[in-house]
Amino acid sequence: MSASSAFNDEKGGSSSVGEPEYGHDPASGGIFSSDYKRHDDLKEMLDSNKDSLKLEAMKRIVAMIARGKNASDLFPAVVKNVACKNIEDPNQLIRASALRVLSSIRVTIIVPIMMLAIKEAASDMSPYVRKTAAHAIPKLYSLDPEQKDQLIEVIEKLLADKTTLVAGSVVMAFEEVCPERIDLIHKNYRKLCNLLIDVEEWGQVVIINMLTRYARTQFLNPNINESLLEEGGSGDKTFYGSDEDEDEDEEEKEKKAEVAAMAKRKPYVMDPDHRLLLRNTKPLLQSRNAAVVMAVAQLYFHLAPKAEVGVIAKALVRLLRSHSEVQYVVLQNVATMSIKRRGMFEPYLKSFYIRSTDPTQIKVLKLEVLTNLANETNISTILREFQTYIKSMDKDFVAATIQAIGRCATNISEVRDTCLNGLVQLLSNRDELVVAESVVVIKKLLQMQPEKHSDIIKHMAKLTDNIQVPMARASILWLIGEYCEHVPKIAPDVLRKMAKSFTNEEDIVKLQIINLAAKLYLTNSKQTKLKKSQINMSHSESIFK
Repeated sequence: MSASSAFNDEKGGSSSVGEPEYGHDPASGGIFSSDYKRHDDLKEMLDSNKDSLKLEAMKRIVAMIARGKNASDLFPAVVKNVACKNIEDPNQLIRASALRVLSSIRVTIIVPIMMLAIKEAASDMSPYVRKTAAHAIPKLYSLDPEQKDQLIEVIEKLLADKTTLVAGSVVMAFEEVCPERIDLIHKNYRKLCNLLIDVEEWGQVVIINMLTRYARTQFLNPNINESLLEEGGSGDKTFYGSDEDEDEDEEEKEKKAEVAAMAKRKPYVMDPDHRLLLRNTKPLLQSRNAAVVMAVAQLYFHLAPKAEVGVIAKALVRLLRSHSEVQYVVLQNVATMSIKRRGMFEPYLKSFYIRSTDPTQIKVLKLEVLTNLANETNISTILREFQTYIKSMDKDFVAATIQAIGRCATNISEVRDTCLNGLVQLLSNRDELVVAESVVVIKKLLQMQPEKHSDIIKHMAKLTDNIQVPMARASILWLIGEYCEHVPKIAPDVLRKMAKSFTNEEDIVKLQIINLAAKLYLTNSKQTKLKKSQINMSHSESIFK
């Protein structure tokens, strides 16, 4: 049936195009044959060069859909006429909007049309339309991953674009579609570095993150000598040493020594392209966008020489004046950075002091940073600050402070005794959480040098008369039982006292009393066993009831 006959049918009152004639049974095969033949006629009309035919076809399709007829196979032809017409519009905003709408339609049948539209838009005279094409690439890739090779060709073309408007969007498309194709970045690397300062903020974030990954794989580590020395074992050994360290092959040690010697003989010289990246990103530390500052900080932390990394500290501290969400992200990164680059943040120690208005999660992160920055020089100042935190009404924060004191005592031996004495004083606190945390930290510290702290264990033993918190009483009894050999005279007396009050104690305390009795029986049976003349059966039964 031709287009003209379709019009004649409509004028003569016969069945309309795309609908089964009245009197025909849909089950007789019309749905599977005649409908689709009529749809072919509609497709011819939509493909016609005459707007009048296209308009008539669109009207009939709308009529079909209104009557509940299936017109899904006409969808690509309709999209082509609606969207593609606008894609060729003289107005760049209309062209970009048409492409945006087309790429947002999640139907695989129009993938060829989308691909054609993206390719055309990638060559558009307007940078705004080319930017929209870059945004459409990941959408098409997620809809049909088999188009990857063609999309990579478009990405390669757009990466060569010299306008700042396109740069961020095409790098985002590159990262989502083909991040492994580092070769596409090689010839565009310098251009991206030079454009970076003028790209819009969120584009800067994407580009900086991509260039960080690129530079870490393509350039030498500027702190290679330092890394080799660390690997060579020149630093202090960890407290918990492993047998593998002692059994290390002599051959392996010789290799490390040889590599370290080579590093000393050949001083590191920075690649000019590496320097270009550092130079062009440094001004962005002044950006008003916290995400840009964080991206540059990450880049400098991984790629800058040790002597130059310090510039990011001031920028990160500036971000601590922002709202709490930004503070939280910044402090998480500072906490990580301060483990390896402690000296970088030391001049800003007071910036990490805790305010009463800070949320608990911010307080805990600041505590972690302060603990990482603690050294022999500033530990007294930090401990004085911690002393004020312990008086806080926020019990979770107080518990975190106690843990921080324990970490400081573990890392800095000069203040270990001071910290222990301060923690012992907290055992008389009325709050169960504070006492429990204190005992746990004291337990860890005592495990390092128990023989030197028998006085503290004796003091804790005396506190059993005053401390009524079950968790604290049980923890103290555990400590006395664990180190009963260091307090041979005190431990049996504590057991005798506890035996008298056994029936009135909580279950958790009763278990530790029995635990203490068992350990003393094994290590000090002479003072633990009762003489036969002293055994009172009824008394014994009441104790172990």
